[in-house]
Amino acid sequence: MQHPRTSTTAPATRPRPARRTGRLAALATAVTVAVGLTMLGGPAAHGADNPYERGPAPTESSIEALRGPYSVAETSVSRLAVSGFGGGTIYYPTSTADGTFGAVAVSPGYTGTQSSIAWLGPRLASQGFVVFTIDTLTTLDQPDSRGNQLLAALDYLTRSSSVRDRIDSSRLGVMGHSMGGGGSLEAAKSRPSLQAAIPLTPWNLDKTWSEIKTPTLIFGADGDTIAPVLSHAEPFYNTLPTALDRAYLELNGATHFTPNTSNTTIAKYSISWLKRFIDDDTRYEQFLCPLPRPSLTIEEYRGNCPHTS
Repeated sequence: MQHPRTSTTAPATRPRPARRTGRLAALATAVTVAVGLTMLGGPAAHGADNPYERGPAPTESSIEALRGPYSVAETSVSRLAVSGFGGGTIYYPTSTADGTFGAVAVSPGYTGTQSSIAWLGPRLASQGFVVFTIDTLTTLDQPDSRGNQLLAALDYLTRSSSVRDRIDSSRLGVMGHSMGGGGSLEAAKSRPSLQAAIPLTPWNLDKTWSEIKTPTLIFGADGDTIAPVLSHAEPFYNTLPTALDRAYLELNGATHFTPNTSNTTIAKYSISWLKRFIDDDTRYEQFLCPLPRPSLTIEEYRGNCPHTS
């Protein structure tokens, strides 16, 4: 059963070249629709060459803000109403003026519930995504199970959920924390058609990921003692194909559990990665290339530039 609630924030569009075979060559809407918004005001006009572009032109402040330009609603999904995962909460833009949106499923880590990654729901959805923060079948599920559950959640989201008509099922991504991050790698390996994967301080016994074809941004934490970067995040990144659009961001002054609370650096680069690869929105390339430099919040950043996907 799903119970809608509301939150705050509001929209925009443009046409782009298809990146995957099998995608529809969508045409851009010719009319910009004004929608009443929150404090951030209305959306910018749509662009001219990318039908998947959503929202106004980004700035440092807009992607670091607690909320983006879209008003957001949320709906609960009972574990009794689904199979293959443990239910969760769907966050989605309230406006339908811009057409469909890309979607992202997010898994918590070992012993965690969706509450531990709930902050990502409205923060990402307000930037123009449908976001599904899930509970797992049990809190002890291992990464391979969490990967399957992320895919089951995406299938439910695009085929059966109350917001399925708002989603472009060809533009999907996965995220996860700890074993959920390891699960996001498993999901990307199993389903190469995914457009983006973002493991957050990931844990997995499998250290090699040469099979992955999905653009992947891995977050590590310099103070992680549960999934130390030397034995988890770094080898995961190093074994991704060198031709793949990939990145490794090591958080400075952070721990394994830093992704469990609102974090501007995680949000900023996650939004940029999802926009760049799920929406093919090159306006966000500026935040990823040239590679971000070390700072008070970034210990290290590696990756390939410019991106080719």
